[in-house]
Amino acid sequence: MKIYKTHDIKNVVLIGAPGSGKTTLAEAMAFEGKVIDRRGSIEAENTLSDNTDIEHTYKRSIYSTLLFTEFMDRKFNIIDTPGSDDFCGNLFSAFKVADVGVMVFNAQNGFEAGSEIQARYARQLGKPVIALVNQLDSDKANWEMTIDSLAASSHVKPVIVQYPVNPGPSFDSFIDVLMMKMYRFKDENGTREELPIPESEMERAHELNQILVEAAAENDEALMELYFEKGTLTQDDVRSGLKLGLAKRDLIPVFCASGKRDIGTKRLMEFIINVAPGPLKAPAFKTVDGREVAPDEEGGTVLFVFKSQLEQHLGEISYFRLIRGKLTEGMELVNSRTGNKEKISQIFAVAGKNRVKVTEMHAGDIGCTVKLKGTKTNDTLCGAGDVVAIEPIVFPEPRYRAAVKAVKQGDDEKLGELLNKAKYEDPTILVDYSKELKQVIIQGQGEHHLNILKNQLATQNKMEIEFFAPRIPYRETITKVAQADYRHKKQSGGAGQFGEVHMVIEPYYEGMPEPTKYKVNGKDIAVNVKGKEEYELEWGGKLQYYNSIVGGAIDARFMPAILKGIMEKMDEGPLTGSYARDIRVVIYDGKMHPVDSNEISFKLAARNAFKEAFRNAGPKIMEPIYSVEVLVPSDKMGDVMSDLQNRRAMIEGMTSDKGFDRLTARVPLSELYRYSTTLSSLTNGRATYTMKFASYEQVPGDVQEKLLKAYAEQEKDE
Repeated sequence: MKIYKTHDIKNVVLIGAPGSGKTTLAEAMAFEGKVIDRRGSIEAENTLSDNTDIEHTYKRSIYSTLLFTEFMDRKFNIIDTPGSDDFCGNLFSAFKVADVGVMVFNAQNGFEAGSEIQARYARQLGKPVIALVNQLDSDKANWEMTIDSLAASSHVKPVIVQYPVNPGPSFDSFIDVLMMKMYRFKDENGTREELPIPESEMERAHELNQILVEAAAENDEALMELYFEKGTLTQDDVRSGLKLGLAKRDLIPVFCASGKRDIGTKRLMEFIINVAPGPLKAPAFKTVDGREVAPDEEGGTVLFVFKSQLEQHLGEISYFRLIRGKLTEGMELVNSRTGNKEKISQIFAVAGKNRVKVTEMHAGDIGCTVKLKGTKTNDTLCGAGDVVAIEPIVFPEPRYRAAVKAVKQGDDEKLGELLNKAKYEDPTILVDYSKELKQVIIQGQGEHHLNILKNQLATQNKMEIEFFAPRIPYRETITKVAQADYRHKKQSGGAGQFGEVHMVIEPYYEGMPEPTKYKVNGKDIAVNVKGKEEYELEWGGKLQYYNSIVGGAIDARFMPAILKGIMEKMDEGPLTGSYARDIRVVIYDGKMHPVDSNEISFKLAARNAFKEAFRNAGPKIMEPIYSVEVLVPSDKMGDVMSDLQNRRAMIEGMTSDKGFDRLTARVPLSELYRYSTTLSSLTNGRATYTMKFASYEQVPGDVQEKLLKAYAEQEKDE
């Protein structure tokens, strides 16, 4: 294929709710560029994107797919993305490397929940968007409803460039108010004829043309002056104004189409060429230290890996955008994260599963290479003399967590390898073995997200797994001062064991005064500090450890063993086996034996004394609380709020946002298992949420009682 220079490249991401027709539009775009001779269909399972077995099963996009087409001497790099929010990681990586989004709307459904969620991501990432009303040939196609819902819900002003003449099953014509022509389609292969606008449509076309011209003029003072002077603008002037408005996200041009019948595809692509920003006009990529990297073809080579994939017979595939310079076969680059050299053995332009070998690529282009040694998603490759690290994709926080294990015993090691591979391909999947919970915890964007992985492991790797509710990482602490002493004494045959430890414990807080004396159970205990150690605990909070032994009651060499015994019990708290935190321990007395005392004796004495003191110190269980933000349709707010309150949530605030309400709450993690599924059910998939760890707070008394009973039963069983 032809080698394209930077100014001849357009990078487009297709976004929209599930079922809006992104994949059929991508197919029509590839067909118009003659990358394929005939268009595939979802039903026939032969489209360029949606090309995996699991996508064939579900009849929708699960993964993002890169494809290219060549049209009017330009190269279009197109990324078809999933509509479901469970797979939004694909959208974030696609937005990173695309310069403009085409948001596809189903003319039967208008501005849907999925549209709002994806539009929200576009706003968050600052990407300009073109609207395409698709499926205008459907029985229930409703152009007016779609435009009204777009105007009501979009944060960006919609400006109509085209409108359909005859929406519905007979749809074959639209009026283009920029070109001021009618386009009629003769067949289902995009063959069109240009016609004058019929007299019956002239008034409406002129009215919409005037609105379009005014919207274009608003983006540039010179154009506004020209418009006031002449009362109109040329097509080129309108394009200039639209180009500015689109780039600034001040407007969203609206087009109409039927991707399935290849109606409107050419005009959309022509508009993208003439108006949408390309690599030279889009905002420059930034480095982690805030420098801009201009798309200079003559500069040092910099490429950014936005997606990684494993293919059975090929190994690792790295999808990249070339940020700067030129990439050629055989080039050696440096991974700015690892410092390792990587040789680019082959370069491919990508059309779904089809890869076309090319000898070079220029700044702004998107492609893939294979068999890199240690490069993964978010890595930058560059020249050895000019090390650059591009700002990474910031993926959304996980919203769903589950414990996972292999159904078949003995498959744990294999499962670990497979989960690491899944994590390599999808950075929104997080996998970790929790020493605290003694479980493998997997996190993702939703239950469907993880169920797809489960299905994939079963079908592709013959690995059956099960998900179940993960344990909660509670914390244990105390609320008052307590004292305890414990003597460990054991005699068996020869040498015995002897150690006695007396301690006081109290709650620790920042800035508390040094200990001098305690009164516990009517007993005065004087404290003469001989040594102090303070530990930041890896699970949060602190331990203060004081040596206040006088008169040599316990030899100094046994103090580390006493600390070790205390730390062992803090590592497995006395109440529920969870980590303990924020405690001050003062060792003030004890006894030892000249022959039988040893480290193990004092470690065991300290463990038991600490356990007894802890139980008498007003112990409490702390639970993790998460900040949750829910974006919910206004008509579903009552149901969502009621459900959250049943989950012990503390509602913090509500704000309105164009037909949606934003609700913020603090919710215990123990109440959030499968919340994504419940929220989807309550709102018919129209709501989304984010969650982030906030703090640890004391559990209510009734919850603590249940936890204590459950732990006691567990210890009895063991």
